[in-house]
Amino acid sequence: MNPILMLEREQMRTDLPDFKVGDTVAVHVRIKEGDKERIQVFKGAVIRRRKGRTDSSFTVRKVSYGIGVERIFPTNSPSIDKIEIITEGRVRRSRLYYLRARLGKAARIKTKSNRPGA
Repeated sequence: MNPILMLEREQMRTDLPDFKVGDTVAVHVRIKEGDKERIQVFKGAVIRRRKGRTDSSFTVRKVSYGIGVERIFPTNSPSIDKIEIITEGRVRRSRLYYLRARLGKAARIKTKSNRPGA
């Protein structure tokens, strides 16, 4: 087998949940300040997933005090403590950049329902 693939497979994380674009997630990130370490939660909608092996990443967007904030997280980063899926969204796009231009209720993402055929 290719030694590069074997090395990348060792570096990949398997403890993260399977989430998609449109899902609302809470990303628990380890922040190091001096000699102390704390966990900060960044909660928002996933607007982009960049696939790959060790170089995959995802972008999370939230609106904080009326200002849109986006943060890009490397998927296999050791600074990510855990990822919680809050709601599963129903979208038909792989990139939700159009949410940047929308405010308030227009920026909502439909949630998945458990009804068959919906």
